[in-house]
Amino acid sequence: MRASIIDSSIFQGIFSSDEMRRVWSDENRTQKYLDVERALAVVQGRLGLIPKEAADEIVRHCSVERIDMAKLREQTERIGYPILGVVSQLNAMCRDKLGEYCHWGATTQDITDTATVLQIREALAIVERELAGISAAMATLAREHRNTPMIGRSNLQQAIPVTFGYKMAGLLSAIERHRVRLDQLKERVLVGEFAGAAGTLASLERGAMQTQAGVCAELGLGQPVIAWHTIRDNIAEVGTFLGLVGGTLGKLSTDVKLMMQTEVGEVYEPYHHGRGSSSTMPQKRNPIASCYIHAAISVVRQHAAALLDAMVADHERSTGPWEIEWIVLPEAFCLMAGALRQSRLVLEGLTVDTVAMRRNIDITDGLVMSEAVMMGLGPYIGREYAHDLVYDLCRQALAENRPLVDLLVAHPEIARHVDRPALEAMLDPANYLGQAGHMVDRVLATLR
Repeated sequence: MRASIIDSSIFQGIFSSDEMRRVWSDENRTQKYLDVERALAVVQGRLGLIPKEAADEIVRHCSVERIDMAKLREQTERIGYPILGVVSQLNAMCRDKLGEYCHWGATTQDITDTATVLQIREALAIVERELAGISAAMATLAREHRNTPMIGRSNLQQAIPVTFGYKMAGLLSAIERHRVRLDQLKERVLVGEFAGAAGTLASLERGAMQTQAGVCAELGLGQPVIAWHTIRDNIAEVGTFLGLVGGTLGKLSTDVKLMMQTEVGEVYEPYHHGRGSSSTMPQKRNPIASCYIHAAISVVRQHAAALLDAMVADHERSTGPWEIEWIVLPEAFCLMAGALRQSRLVLEGLTVDTVAMRRNIDITDGLVMSEAVMMGLGPYIGREYAHDLVYDLCRQALAENRPLVDLLVAHPEIARHVDRPALEAMLDPANYLGQAGHMVDRVLATLR
């Protein structure tokens, strides 16, 4: 029986990915517990803190295939935490009571937190790969459409021309910043935890710090400078990072949805037979992927807020905030995997209608070029006066349903300074793209 959208046999391939679901599965989580216990035994056997024979025996059984998952569920429900159940089963597997040396000097949260960090490392590798793919797809679109004019929009109204490459480059610049953020947060987040009951490692009379350093090295993690049992900014940073990435993907999906409107028709999600069709309206081509992106990233942002709440922990071991992470961290990563996958599919197969883009620029008969005309007339009659004059002519053009150029040419004061060819040049969108192309080039130049 599956109740979550992430684990739904119907929806799981839409809202998440099998790869990310495996990272946060019970089996992988339990294996990570065993990986930490294994590293602890190896290091303590090496340091002589436990018998080498015991370390070898413990290591021999640190495989999730040896764990009775049904029994672990029963143990977890009874105890409240899964670690003691894992340790109990591991102990029972070992001969001659050598398993008693398992978990030597550790506490439940040491194993749980370090295992979570190992899962985060695997999950971030998936996010990193998908961001690289999205970056490459955006770069291709930015490069191909560097000089493709389209209308820029402000408050959902037509503003002035930009280029489609410029739009893509803006989103690309954010994706590249996320990739930098990801590199930077690894040093702070991929850090192990081995600190004992209240974080002081009093459980080990000797070799405490050597054990901590060794366990972290064995697992390829950084060594903490102090226990972080209830100092959770590292986990919250992961959540806020996912929220930031989601915000950018949401911006992408919102623009695609708006540009796919029938009245706009400038871009379309990749076509697949039947995708986006309506049960009653055969003509429809709905922005399906963008809808899923929007839903997923909206929940991820709420999960980011929950992880910030989890920072507010009591004393040296908390009563509840820690468990918030158990609930929302896997869901946040799984939903983000779905949003990343859908975004990449949209970008890699996006249909761009450059004819529709030009048609939409022209539907106002030149009104969207009013700023260009104002700036062009400014040197002759003053910018402020030019603004008021062009404003009045725009209102007249709307009222009389006439092309703006006809009113400009007919105005005696304007005619004294510029002729029709000069005005038509001012009204040409290709002549009023500003530094859009240069900005596209600058963004592309930052790509690794």
